[in-house]
Parts: sequence; structure tokens; C-alpha cells
Amino acid sequence: MLIPMTADSMAALIHRYFDGCNRADIPLMTSCFIPDAVHYFPPGMYGGPFVGAQMIAERWVSAVERFSSIWTVDQIIADAATGRAVIEWTHFKTALGEVLRGDEWYVFDHATGLIREIRAYYASPQDSSLRVLELEGFAYADRGYPIGAPHIQGRDMGAL
Repeated sequence: MLIPMTADSMAALIHRYFDGCNRADIPLMTSCFIPDAVHYFPPGMYGGPFVGAQMIAERWVSAVERFSSIWTVDQIIADAATGRAVIEWTHFKTALGEVLRGDEWYVFDHATGLIREIRAYYASPQDSSLRVLELEGFAYADRGYPIGAPHIQGRDMGAL
């Protein structure tokens, strides 16, 4: 049975997920995801993607315990037809006096209306030691993303 998704229901689910994060409530968080959901991050963060609803929830509970983390959803754009949403968020690590901002791309499961995938992008400097800056563990080539720079007529594209 297909669960009808609307932009409002997608936004409500994202807010429910963040409420679960802020409350360090594993059952509330896991109820927002399909069981094998994946949360991707930039390279070198958190030891790679969080795989599975349970792992996603446990890792954010750990952040609350270690950093007194509090998150806000600052803006949402949702498209029910494609089952995708993008948000801006703020992560307050209150125990450290740090603030981290970023965006996340959400992919929803059309059969259940739950979150299938999150891709996190952080507002931070580029790692100059890396030649390729992309989400760790994300299958770009398999999903049809360009792997090399396209040829632009009249331009020498250099080494890449």
C-alpha cells in the first residue's frame, strides 16, 4: 500500500526526526526511517556513513550525551512528486560552545513515506589534502553523477 506523501507530511517527518534527535529518543528517531536507511557525510566524518535506522539514532544519542547537542531545522523545501527534500539546519554543540551549519538532502521511500537516505553537506572549509571532495561511501557513478569534468568546447580542461 502506498502512503500518500505531501510536502507538509515530508516536512513534518523531518521535524519529528529532529525532535527525536533533540530528545535523544531512539524509538522516535527510528520511526522516521526505513530499517536500512543510510545517512552519508563528508569524508573523514564519523567513520563513514551511518547505515540503518538504529545506528543513525544511536549515533545522535551519543552526540547529545557527549556534546549536549541541540539541532534546529532552519528551512525546508520538499517535493512530494519526487520524494525529495532539502533542509538547512544548525547543530549547537552546547558543551563545546560550537555551532555547525549545513544542508541535508532527504530521499523518501515512496512505499512507506519514511526517510530512506540523508546526504549531509557541512558549511566548513575544504580539506586541502583531498583531491576529490564528495560524500564518503556514496555511489556517485552508480547513480549517474559525472565522475570527470565534462568537455567544454574551446576550453582546455587540464588534468581533470
